[in-house]
Amino acid sequence: MSGDARKTAEGLAYLTGFGNEHSSQAVPGALPEGRNSPQRAPLGLYAEQLSGTAFTEPRADNRRSWLYRIRPSAAHPAFTRTGNGAIRTAPFTQSVPDPNRLRWNPLPAPEAGTDFLAGLWTLGGNGDVTQRTGMAVHLYHATASMERVFSDADGELLIVPERGGLLLRTEFGLLHAEPGHVALIPRGVRFRVELLDEDARGYVCENYGAPFRLPDLGPIGANGLANARDFKAPVAAYEDDEHTTGPVEVVNKFCGNLWTALYDHSPLDVVAWHGNHVPYVYDLRRFNVLGTISYDHPDPSIFTVLTSPSDTPGLAGVDFVVFAPRWLVGEDTFRPPYFHRNVMSEYMGLIEGAYDAKAEGFVPGGGSLHNMMSAHGPDRETFDRASAAELKPQRIDDGLAFMFETRWPVTLTPQAARAEHLQPRYDDVWRGMEPHFRPLH
Repeated sequence: MSGDARKTAEGLAYLTGFGNEHSSQAVPGALPEGRNSPQRAPLGLYAEQLSGTAFTEPRADNRRSWLYRIRPSAAHPAFTRTGNGAIRTAPFTQSVPDPNRLRWNPLPAPEAGTDFLAGLWTLGGNGDVTQRTGMAVHLYHATASMERVFSDADGELLIVPERGGLLLRTEFGLLHAEPGHVALIPRGVRFRVELLDEDARGYVCENYGAPFRLPDLGPIGANGLANARDFKAPVAAYEDDEHTTGPVEVVNKFCGNLWTALYDHSPLDVVAWHGNHVPYVYDLRRFNVLGTISYDHPDPSIFTVLTSPSDTPGLAGVDFVVFAPRWLVGEDTFRPPYFHRNVMSEYMGLIEGAYDAKAEGFVPGGGSLHNMMSAHGPDRETFDRASAAELKPQRIDDGLAFMFETRWPVTLTPQAARAEHLQPRYDDVWRGMEPHFRPLH
């Protein structure tokens, strides 16, 4: 933990708006005007494009940014293989997909000196990273700030802190993420994670597929759910030789494996940039929750913050969903989430408080997995209480839960299937669900 890092994080300024064509320069005159790649870039910088999508994808889907940096990214030594630690990548073939309901306690504490990268632990996922389809669920528990730099060529990283603040130093500038925030690091963007507290714990969705975007709103109209203006992008900030006292280790995740190289400079040396392939931070408490004001529940898709579309309209490679503080007012309505079997697969995590469908056992830092068509819903205690509750307006403000919902089953890694923190009797929460059927005749 660094007091200087905390002071830096709390004093950051941002650009705002998801998907915008942002631009920023740390030094006046560093950003060229009227063209992307002039014969001589301003201030002796190198012009470089970072493409997050194919050149020819539709304009509405195209992601790219131009970076103006002290050295080009091409100026680096060869990468060599290094150990993957507890990180695993699709295709997940060491286990068979499990139809059982599963739930884990929080990830155990790591050794002292474990940074964000070393603290990543893969629970499972689906798809094939070499085909840029599917996703992975990771958890992290770190006790030290990173001194090395990391980038993920396999996908974008949605970081969901549950305990401990983070300062993320990226090629585009700095982001500050606390529990209750999410940080989105696009594919290929280099970054370093510094801890703002004694340790840090949370969740990561690695999205191999199409970049996350805001969901379409359909009949909701023009406003609601996650508002674009609440997403914050960094302003340009760079590291140069004055910040680098020795070799800098740069780790690249490529087709499931980690590769490392020692640079003689920091790769976070971007002095100016413009484009829309940029990192963001978002406060989940700004999510504009919509729901019923008459009876019944809208489907939980109404809580979608970000979606990664597939080739089938309306079918997401992965959705990121938040269950934020809200009012429940439904008339003659069972208010907790209903009993359900779903063609989609659901990994749920808890950031703080309690989840309104589970009275016990689902704790901050833990998670549950309900693979496709696995029956789930409120536990017996929650069902009994909600069935007898007085139906007056009810405020839910003591919990913040989320879900990674994906089109394909999540296959566990062997380490997740055999983890000591896997709860052995999760099915018991539905024991004692007595039949109440009483025929009229």
